[in-house]
Amino acid sequence: MNHISLSDFKWGWIFRHRELPVDSESLLLIRPLDKASANRFWQTQISKEATHANHFMNDDWPSRKQLWSERFNWQNSWDADATALPEELAAHCSWENNVTVFFAWDVDHVVETRWDVFSRYWKNFLFYDDEPFLLGRGRNQVVRFHSDGTFQTAVKPAGK
Repeated sequence: MNHISLSDFKWGWIFRHRELPVDSESLLLIRPLDKASANRFWQTQISKEATHANHFMNDDWPSRKQLWSERFNWQNSWDADATALPEELAAHCSWENNVTVFFAWDVDHVVETRWDVFSRYWKNFLFYDDEPFLLGRGRNQVVRFHSDGTFQTAVKPAGK
């Protein structure tokens, strides 16, 4: 996968916001995929045809309602002073710190980082909360965030 610099990333500002500063070491580990790599990731991991979660087709695995958990609230944790992940999210994604994770807003905007970096700075990722997905490399757990301040967890179907 090829990357672009965080300064060239459309939403790079979310990691430089003065109210939620990201330390310089972690900034180096937040790596936006270039457009071609983001497209390839989205099309192999999320949807072959839809460019955004609002456009899923019936044959896209994320459109299968039975895969998804009930909705949990992330907004309350985001608004709180504490930085801890919402409890249900941490329980669903109990990954090792060095697991590579991908945060995908749409077909063109995907960021690669490590689980420990996402766990510390998850609030930054959700500055732009228009139906993004969190997936771990080689992991079946997935999280879908909703702009109403909720999220759902799922286990990806085999082969998807």
